Amino acid sequence: MTAVYLRSLLAAAGLGLIALLPTSAHAQAALRPPAAPAGPAAHATGQPADPLRLTINLDGAERPAQLSVAVQIVIVMTLLTLAPSIILLMTSFTRIVVVLGFVRTALGVPNAPSNQILVGLSLFLTFFVMGPVIDRVQKEALTPYLAGQMTASVAMDRASLPLKDFMLKQTRTRDLEYFLELGGFGPTAIRDLPIRVVIPAFVISELQTAFQMGFFLFLPFLVIDFLVSSILMALGMMMMPPNVVSLPFKLLLFVLVDGWHLIVRSLVESFAN
Repeated sequence: MTAVYLRSLLAAAGLGLIALLPTSAHAQAALRPPAAPAGPAAHATGQPADPLRLTINLDGAERPAQLSVAVQIVIVMTLLTLAPSIILLMTSFTRIVVVLGFVRTALGVPNAPSNQILVGLSLFLTFFVMGPVIDRVQKEALTPYLAGQMTASVAMDRASLPLKDFMLKQTRTRDLEYFLELGGFGPTAIRDLPIRVVIPAFVISELQTAFQMGFFLFLPFLVIDFLVSSILMALGMMMMPPNVVSLPFKLLLFVLVDGWHLIVRSLVESFAN
């Protein structure tokens, strides 16, 4: 199921890339070198055929302009490089990975779990949380596009709607108003909000929410550190590092309350609003 979600998410993000590729026989024909003239006259002149050239064709209003293959490859490779970061910023990944990083820091074990484990867990939780959104993108945009029922531009617009709805549910009104004002937009209806305003407002709101959750995660472990430090000072053991004594107690508390289950459940339920 996770593989299906990953394939659907990457395919939905690739709709924007597909729109750049040549979609007609004319685009492929424009890339071929002109054929050598037929007949004896061509052999008599002995002139070679024109070499393949890098061109950008503008065919007029009656036919759409087509970019050459070399330019298309450069554009597609650039978008593929940026696509993972863009996709992760438009999903629940930001909040999840930040909160899990706070948990590791609060426990006082900077290398357990490792970065690979935290990122992997964040990705799988992201696939789980974004499952309904991915299914909607596949149903409303990807499947009709692959069936030839809509163009790439229409499919892109429909694919962005579920992601936009998801981001708006998690975005604070204050952040939206700030970026609307910063971009010079006037009063705008929610359905008309541009995506370049929604994405940064969503990322800022996610970071704010993640830091709030991290603060509450730190409180019980901070209390343990205070208690251990006070006891060590009362016993005159000021040379003993408090972290050495408090770490086993923090791990014991985390295990007794089933910490990972509580954190994962809180993260998943925080997106249900």
